[in-house]
Amino acid sequence: MLDKAYDPKATEDRIYKMWEDSGAFKADASSDKESFTISMPPPNATGTLHLGHAARNTVEDIFIRFQRMLGKEALWLPGTDHAAIATESVVIRKIQNEEGIKDPRAELGREQLIERIKEYVEKSRGTIRSQTKKMGTSCDWSRERYTMDPSLNRCVNEVFTKMYKDGLIYRGHRIVNWDPKMQTTVSDDEIEYIEEKSPFYTFQYGPFQISTSRPETKFGDKYVVVHPDDSRYEKYQDGEQFECEWINGKITATIIKDKVIDMEFGTGCMTITPWHDHVDFDLAERHELEKEQIIDFDGKLMSVAEEFEGLHIDEARTKVVEKLDQKGLLVSVDENYVHRIAVSYRGKGKVEPQIREQWFIDVNKPVVPWKKKNMSLKEIMQDVINSGDIRIVPDRFNKIYFHWIDNLRDWCISRQIWWGHRIPVWYKESKDSKDLHVGVQPPEGKGWEQDPDTLDTWFSSALWTWSTLIEEELTEDYSLSLEDLLKKSPDYQKFHPTQVMETAYEILFFWVARMILMTTYATGQIPFDTVYLSGLIRTRDGRKMSKSDPETMIDPLDVIEKYGADSLRLSLIVGQSPGNDTRMYEDKIAGYRNFVNKLWNASRFVQMKCEEAGLDPKDIAGAGTDAKLSLADRALQSSLENLIEDATKGLDEYRLSEVGEKIYSFVWDYFCDWYLELSKGETNIEMLVGSLRAILVLLHPYCPFVTEELWQQFKKSDSSDLIMLQPWPLTDKKKKDKKSEDEFQMVIDVITAVRSLRADHGVEPGAKVKVIIHTKKHAELLESQRDHIIRLARLNELKIDSKPAKHQNAASTFLKNCEVHIPLEGVIDLDKEKEKLTKEKSKLEGFIKSIKSKLDNKKFMDNAPEEVVETEKDKLKNAEEKLEKINGRLGILISISI
Repeated sequence: MLDKAYDPKATEDRIYKMWEDSGAFKADASSDKESFTISMPPPNATGTLHLGHAARNTVEDIFIRFQRMLGKEALWLPGTDHAAIATESVVIRKIQNEEGIKDPRAELGREQLIERIKEYVEKSRGTIRSQTKKMGTSCDWSRERYTMDPSLNRCVNEVFTKMYKDGLIYRGHRIVNWDPKMQTTVSDDEIEYIEEKSPFYTFQYGPFQISTSRPETKFGDKYVVVHPDDSRYEKYQDGEQFECEWINGKITATIIKDKVIDMEFGTGCMTITPWHDHVDFDLAERHELEKEQIIDFDGKLMSVAEEFEGLHIDEARTKVVEKLDQKGLLVSVDENYVHRIAVSYRGKGKVEPQIREQWFIDVNKPVVPWKKKNMSLKEIMQDVINSGDIRIVPDRFNKIYFHWIDNLRDWCISRQIWWGHRIPVWYKESKDSKDLHVGVQPPEGKGWEQDPDTLDTWFSSALWTWSTLIEEELTEDYSLSLEDLLKKSPDYQKFHPTQVMETAYEILFFWVARMILMTTYATGQIPFDTVYLSGLIRTRDGRKMSKSDPETMIDPLDVIEKYGADSLRLSLIVGQSPGNDTRMYEDKIAGYRNFVNKLWNASRFVQMKCEEAGLDPKDIAGAGTDAKLSLADRALQSSLENLIEDATKGLDEYRLSEVGEKIYSFVWDYFCDWYLELSKGETNIEMLVGSLRAILVLLHPYCPFVTEELWQQFKKSDSSDLIMLQPWPLTDKKKKDKKSEDEFQMVIDVITAVRSLRADHGVEPGAKVKVIIHTKKHAELLESQRDHIIRLARLNELKIDSKPAKHQNAASTFLKNCEVHIPLEGVIDLDKEKEKLTKEKSKLEGFIKSIKSKLDNKKFMDNAPEEVVETEKDKLKNAEEKLEKINGRLGILISISI
């Protein structure tokens, strides 16, 4: 017999070990089955998982369990990302804090620091692995990968070399995002923007007035740019020069006319600093203008600043303004200017655009074979979405995707850090030249030095869907080309392209788009058929959960310890739709714990009925013959077939929340609250066991632990030993019976109506009452269900009459083709009930008056946030509806008294 209460803590680890030991998670590359593959987005190997990871793991696990039960060869490949900048910065801070080493890079050197990072990562990966298992993830741990695995490094070097030879990777001086604090370039996605209030200065620049918040960058400014259509500056010619007084004396400036200028911003003209601004750099490139570095890589002014040389830019700003003011060139200052400042996501230092010699990928060169013609990487990235080769769910993100792709710049892939895939380029200098070798292996001979930079983390993670499927042993054979590695790897041949990539919408462009770029180039295949974008997990009040704000965080392990993994999984899925943020709070998780307990108790009831009948659930075949089926049996059987059909279609279309809601409602409302209650009076053991089995299978992708535990009690002797390997149920149209569904719903509606009338009019829960039903259409049906209605509605008398009649002193409700009446005289204490309702009415009227007063207050309406006003309006509406019901009940009671 099942325990009285379900205990997740005593169950989940045991169940997970049983799954692992069975080998059920392992996919077979030699199988003839249709494959279904998910590459788990690799979490950063820098610590512990958060609720967002838990949500994404749950989504992917539902996908994979469903497809596995459909009979496909399902592979869910797990792994972790080395997260170059994040991991190196975490370990450096750890060494600084724990060992007092101020500059670990200088004191430890490259090799020793890398070893320290490896040790840290290995511990962290173990933690992440155990946390992932706690969620019930059914991934193939035998295929676990890490972006710094030697086999993946081989793939990285192969792709770099191929792209270099194809002219897609080049080294050049271009503007990049430079982090002076961490001393490295950072990618666009590693930048976050914060709003900062700072003075906005306007200066006289010859005949022009220019505005800027950064006067300390203006030492080398010798070009003033205006819009060619700006009537204020139509008398000036493009290329015209003039002399003017500036920071360190007279300069010769040149007028440039370009449509990049926003005529509405400031004075409609600006000077440019091409070395330290992306827009200015592009403008200088178009017009072939000179570029001069003003700020060094430590954030200090260079010699061009003369007397200000060596000052940090923040310190120099006010001094530069003072000098310009002394020269009479300061026109005005806006002290309330708010603008966005770019800071490094990891190091939190301000990012300074700089021109540096870096390695780039050319996204516009049309040299990549795709669909029988040569296209650029950007064009391919556009084509796969436009042509429908890859589908983004939800499709509203197509617009965001194209906005990014259409404005894509060449990708800077080099980083000035030590942790990561080192760039596979070697240099050897001689007196006359500097030789360069790009390859998968180091060149032969002495005197070669490898490029000290590492690759952007996204370079290796962009290869994730296919590099993880390459046979590891093959990568040790350097006689094989990249094409050979792909052809000879059974996993790649069987499981690529993958079917769905589930990830957060915030990295659509930074990871998803780059996987498309790198995979189509390297393999000639798309990386996945579908991109399923999940939203962020937020607090109850809508705040983003952040480690920097511990109050916002919910630790998934703490939740699992208290409520169980199944409750957490349901709370993360039901009510969550792709691309939308969802709010999470403990009450919500506790609510789904109640659902899991209800399922457990329902199963105990079924088991008890089997024991009473002297039957072993495992020996029961399932539903009985049609002759044995009651109305409730037929309705349940038909509704279950509808649920199977809806769940199958919904999961196939990735509508996880909708399917979860339907299963939840069916189990809680239809099966437990109605069918099981009816079974207490009339029991069909075969139907009970058969329907419970189907429910367990349907619910398994969402609640794997409790369903597996229950399956062990109710599985048929010829069924799969594990529910996760049990075939997904097929629909049987012969079992559909719309007439029985409608009739059973009518019985439910009548019982529900009686219960509502009792509650509304204060009838004691234990009191039995008389009910009169008038219906011609449903009289025969309700008569056949008389015993059920009397028992579930707690009646002492039931009168069913086909002719309608008026009833005095009765509480009534009117259903379609059916009237339900409860005579109240003698059933309730009229005076006591009237007194209670009168008090409620008075209290409500006072509440309504205060809400109306607030909404009539102009000051409140003008200043209150829109959501606050809407909340008050909702309160008023609900209160008025409640008052209307109370007035109605009082009217009935008064009429009875008379």
